[in-house]
Amino acid sequence: MKILIDTSYALRGASGTAVYLERLLAALAEQPVEVVTAGDEHRPPPAGGGIGSIRNLAHDQRWLHAALPARAARERVDVVHHPLPAFTPRLARGRQRIAQVITVHDLAFELLPECFDPRFARWASLTHRRAARRADAVIAVSQTTARDVRERWHVPAERIVVAPHGPGQWQAREIRSGRTERAPSVPLARPYLLYVGDDEPRKDLPTLRAAHRSLAARLGDAAPDLVLAGRIAGDPAAGERIVVAPDRDQLLALMDGALALVHPALHEGVGLTPLEAMARGVPVVAARSPGITETCEDAAAYFPPRDAGELAAVLERIVAEPRLRERLTQAGRRVAGARSWSAAARAHVEAYALAVRNAAAA
Repeated sequence: MKILIDTSYALRGASGTAVYLERLLAALAEQPVEVVTAGDEHRPPPAGGGIGSIRNLAHDQRWLHAALPARAARERVDVVHHPLPAFTPRLARGRQRIAQVITVHDLAFELLPECFDPRFARWASLTHRRAARRADAVIAVSQTTARDVRERWHVPAERIVVAPHGPGQWQAREIRSGRTERAPSVPLARPYLLYVGDDEPRKDLPTLRAAHRSLAARLGDAAPDLVLAGRIAGDPAAGERIVVAPDRDQLLALMDGALALVHPALHEGVGLTPLEAMARGVPVVAARSPGITETCEDAAAYFPPRDAGELAAVLERIVAEPRLRERLTQAGRRVAGARSWSAAARAHVEAYALAVRNAAAA
């Protein structure tokens, strides 16, 4: 099979989708399929080892409804895969329809509409639902997302393939030293808790900040700092440190040196950041939600979403109980070690084959 992956939207800036696509492309290079990409000519897709690159010239409707279909036909691909499914033009090669596959990451815009601009939530719901119903196969990043797609969008189960993400390709440390490591250009003198992400409403950063203030009030100078790494607006509060847009080396050093990664998000299809933390032997504290509990299983310390008091209590235990941190570290390595991008790539190939069969039968 020859697969064209449309990267024209998925690689716009640092995001979980960009990480997904980067890892997937590398893993697909080891599978018995030929993969080409259609991406931004100014920001080419990441190298994947043996994967060709088709550079697109536009990012708008003309690209989606004219240039992309023409390239798919010219390249004689069997499948076009849309990692971001809002735009799925109808594609054909002569009289033969080209199979289409989409990836659905989560349905947060429907499940938590209050966290989004109402116009965006309506647009996202309409376009994603239509794309899912039109696709010949749907890839869900978790059983949680697959269930939501079935129940909310009424996509038949036989058209959905679940392809769980793997952790990053960096090696986890064999033994955590217990000391605070220093990220390049980010000197940290005190123990710290780490948050990685942005400040969009569904990430629920206010609950984490409130919990940290409560923890500081209880523990005084013994309270760890809170490091916020990512696209965070505003100034840090007392005991906080904001690291805006850290590079990969900085981010990994910050993660390796943290007492714990704290993930207060209200909903995720899959928790890439907690998964990476577990793979690196970093304890995870997370809001209890279906996608996160599916990702972390028994390897996280959970608290009820939006409950700053309970989160503060969990964080106090993390600080005070080395045995708890060690248990979470060992459980996290076990859970993360059971996942791989190779397995995810094999599931994608299954979805591509399913799409070809469904397109031929249509």
